[in-house]
Amino acid sequence: MEYEVIKKPRSAGQTANMPDYRKVHETFAWADAHKLIDGLPGGKLNIAFEAVDRHVAAGHGAQIALRWIAKSGERTDFTFKDLQDRTNRFANILRSRGIKKGDKVYSLLGRVPELYIAALGTLKAGAVFCPLFSAFGPEPIQSRMEIGGANAIITSSRLYKRKLKNLRDHLPDLREVILIDAEEMDTTALAPLMQKASDAFDIEPMDPEDTALLHFTSGTTGKPKGVVHVHEAVVAHHTTGRLALDLRPGDIYWCTADPGWVTGTSYGIIAPLTNRVTMIIDEAEFDTNRWYDILEKEAVNVWYTAPTAIRMLMKAGKEATQVRTFKALRFMASVGEPLNPEAVVWGQETFGIPFHDNWWQTETGGIMIANYASMDVKPGSMGKPMPGIEAGIVEVTEDGAKELTEPLAMGELALRPGWPSMMRGYLHEQARYDKCFSNGWYLSGDLAMRDSDGYFWFVGRGNDLIKSAGHLIGPFEVESALMEHDAVAEVGVIGVPDETAGEMVKAYVALKPGHTPSDELMLDLMGHARKRLGPAVAPKEIAFRENLPKTRSGKIMRRLLKARELGLPEGDISTLESDEK
Repeated sequence: MEYEVIKKPRSAGQTANMPDYRKVHETFAWADAHKLIDGLPGGKLNIAFEAVDRHVAAGHGAQIALRWIAKSGERTDFTFKDLQDRTNRFANILRSRGIKKGDKVYSLLGRVPELYIAALGTLKAGAVFCPLFSAFGPEPIQSRMEIGGANAIITSSRLYKRKLKNLRDHLPDLREVILIDAEEMDTTALAPLMQKASDAFDIEPMDPEDTALLHFTSGTTGKPKGVVHVHEAVVAHHTTGRLALDLRPGDIYWCTADPGWVTGTSYGIIAPLTNRVTMIIDEAEFDTNRWYDILEKEAVNVWYTAPTAIRMLMKAGKEATQVRTFKALRFMASVGEPLNPEAVVWGQETFGIPFHDNWWQTETGGIMIANYASMDVKPGSMGKPMPGIEAGIVEVTEDGAKELTEPLAMGELALRPGWPSMMRGYLHEQARYDKCFSNGWYLSGDLAMRDSDGYFWFVGRGNDLIKSAGHLIGPFEVESALMEHDAVAEVGVIGVPDETAGEMVKAYVALKPGHTPSDELMLDLMGHARKRLGPAVAPKEIAFRENLPKTRSGKIMRRLLKARELGLPEGDISTLESDEK
């Protein structure tokens, strides 16, 4: 189904941070973006200084930086001055416990204030911050701490006893375990030290290329990859927050991502704070009414969430929105996996504004392609490259990557290296890192197309592409068509072996409430897909599932569907949420 372009009114360009995309894209230089942050004397940098201390120095210490909503609903506000004092105290604690510049400090916490304080305090001390999902089991925790050489970790007594205590003998580099709520044998209690620590601290001046962040991303097989990011990444975090998310000083901003993955750090801590917004942090997990209450009562201006959450809201229906008003909400964005076009349109119909999809990876460190506040939205498209980013579609041959310039040519999405938040390596895996580059391009591993207007369209991961009877079929296209059906909540599409066609398209479907699996519904879905896509592309088989396997960041794990279908090893599933097999 073709969706009409969502035209932005002229007023959108007049008020947006980037009123004219073409003009800014043509004139943009990263050197100019550097001037929007303060830096430290002698060409030094520190992400935490840009996020907190410079605002206090400029007279904004009384502004609320973080509003924390506990599971109980109780709200606690932290001003920029509060954050400065608490992060200074935490940095002093690290120093007093022997944690020095370059050491690795991990977190294993839910969305509690101590996590945000620890992240910024770690950076102030010149140590490397590495967040872990609080839902991880012992094995993924151990593997990530071993690979990174964890020197310290901050966690809770419950998580320590359940997941970490028995690992201590296997982690020889781990010198310090800090508990936010108690003290166990061979651990340190945070609260007494925070009370005693000084709230004055000389921030460690870092070289722009010094490591700041270590994020882990799961591979299809083998151990997870440790992605290295440096302090200069703050330039991209700040700039993309302004241009891609349209963040403005004083905004109320809610990023629903957990800091255990890269969005929750880049756009759940750094970008909003450097742009001097008030962040909403909700400790609780997804709940339709709670989320709508937060959007309304907190008067959220900018909302950044995931396709999974959007689909769950769609699944719940519009009734919950009809008794509320969201007058403050001016920009909504999505991240985690490509956003199906019907979800973009649903946003327009429900909130009066569309969801703005964007594309980036753990490796890119920040948003690379986006739909912008002043730019018309083509539902289903990733949008256009960020200013300062040169993106292309390439074919990778034995002679290296070669750019494809024909409109709608399908190939690998690639970027010219050199932006500030580009990963500087995979920890201890130089050969693996080198394979990401060819003929002056960073190879993303994602397949995409670029239309004649310069909008990019996601097709699928390179290893997700389905080859059926001579056709190359992108699973996202099939998933989007099935998502248009009123009964469908979520879809995952894979290729399965077929003697005649090579592969055939198989769809796994989760239904909305009120719909039950049946042969009649399956035939109806197949007919719907054939009408939309044609018989060559439409699925030949549909399986109903109560839930589909997803990562905590919201991506449907097609490779896991395929592994289970074919009886293959499941690979690294440490980031998997619970699902129905």
